[in-house]
Amino acid sequence: MTKNFSATHLPFSPEALSRRQILIGVSSATVGLAVTPGGRSSVQAADPWDLIIVGGGTAGLPAAIFAARRGARVLVIEASLQLGGTLFLSTGQMSAAGTRLQKRKGITDTPQLHFDDVMRISQNTADPELVRLAVDHAADTFDWLMDNGLTPPDEHPVLGLAHEPYSVERYAWGPEGGISILDAIEPLALAEEQAGRLTIWRGQRARELLMRDGVVIGVRTESDSGKMTDVFGQSTLLASGGYASNPELFYELSGYKQYGKGSYPYSQGDGYLMALAAGGYTRGKENYRCGSPQIMASTDEPSAPDTRFVIYPERRQPWEIQVNVNGERYVAEDSASVDVREHALLRQPDLRTWLIFDQAILDQSPSGIEGWDKADFDDAFDSHPMFFKAQTIGELAEKSGVDGDSLVATIEQYNRAQASGTDSAFGRTHMPLPIQQAPFYAIRQQGFSITSTVGIAADDQLRVVREDSSAIEGLYAAGELLGSGQLMGNTAVGGMMVTPALTFGRVFGETLLKLKA
Repeated sequence: MTKNFSATHLPFSPEALSRRQILIGVSSATVGLAVTPGGRSSVQAADPWDLIIVGGGTAGLPAAIFAARRGARVLVIEASLQLGGTLFLSTGQMSAAGTRLQKRKGITDTPQLHFDDVMRISQNTADPELVRLAVDHAADTFDWLMDNGLTPPDEHPVLGLAHEPYSVERYAWGPEGGISILDAIEPLALAEEQAGRLTIWRGQRARELLMRDGVVIGVRTESDSGKMTDVFGQSTLLASGGYASNPELFYELSGYKQYGKGSYPYSQGDGYLMALAAGGYTRGKENYRCGSPQIMASTDEPSAPDTRFVIYPERRQPWEIQVNVNGERYVAEDSASVDVREHALLRQPDLRTWLIFDQAILDQSPSGIEGWDKADFDDAFDSHPMFFKAQTIGELAEKSGVDGDSLVATIEQYNRAQASGTDSAFGRTHMPLPIQQAPFYAIRQQGFSITSTVGIAADDQLRVVREDSSAIEGLYAAGELLGSGQLMGNTAVGGMMVTPALTFGRVFGETLLKLKA
């Protein structure tokens, strides 16, 4: 029986997709547009909006809720037919210091400790102004979510998961990941909409910022039928997400190919293009990072991630070695630091790595893929395009696409290290078996990112700024549009994408948005 490889270990929660389907496709009827002579759509509104929010997701919804509660006239422009954005796919991992949850557990924590941890883990590559704004207000955001139904598991908060650990337990999420967050905040937005304090246009894609004398005064949107609509507002918040589902823009902004797909389909980078056209610029390209590698479904670029071999030493110590396309090892496979391992992968050609092992390791080691037994591996080596089996190392290299002479030399060097108990090349200590018993095996893995590293430059008031640091009047940014390279630097810092997005949206709507009398 052939294993359904595509059903395992997706980079997001499959339960989220079973709960809610991502709706693609729009209808101008859903937003109540009137069509003027000549085909131009127009909005029937007597006065400009106080706030136009592009994107009804992790940052946009809190901004809309809190601005509406202050009496602002708020319009949300959402490309999808439903609210939520990347929360449909996110694991929803959050970090906040000084929460009521921590206090109930007797955990002492402060925003300063959180700030220090973020800067330590990122090796001071994160943007300190944005980090400070995020951590100073994160606890209020987390408590607000819990007040509205978010219920983390009993063991939370924790130190970390698949990232460099914090110094204090401040890491938590809901049982359904991002959906748990959406379930807490979407009803609040819908209540504001029902009460007439918030207007939401679903199925409208923002295309262009409207400007006058260098000031952003509104947004041009497009429906599925191509009707263009101009709306005007005193302030515009770009909360439209990243660019991870746009391979061309991904490469243009980050300098890396988008090897993996699985991001939110509306993450097309529209907000980036609009902000750049208005005079903004990007930051964080130098901080590009890929996550720990996964086994892809095919050699396509991008390809869907299929399953994951456990390379986390705290969960399973490595028996295999990892090599690059040149057939060379590049890291101590049992390094306790995920940051060290991921940065080592980042330096390899095409962010690609191969696990190499033999029959004895396959027979004696714990299963490297959660839930798989020997029959599953046999099936994969017979049918999966990323699994290779051969009677000699040279044949294995040819089949899998790595340099043969170098791979032979690498395995000989490793076997000598294993026999002596000393890995002088990389310092690995866990070396239970040599690689010498045919048949030999290789599994190709791929590093990639499903989020956006590069971000639009903004100041600590979330104003989009020009390269001379001057603010573009009327234009703000929050959420993934700011990029992981600013919020986490060149590494993964637990909870520092979802929490800042929620927090920046909440703080913007509650305090940063200036309302005219």
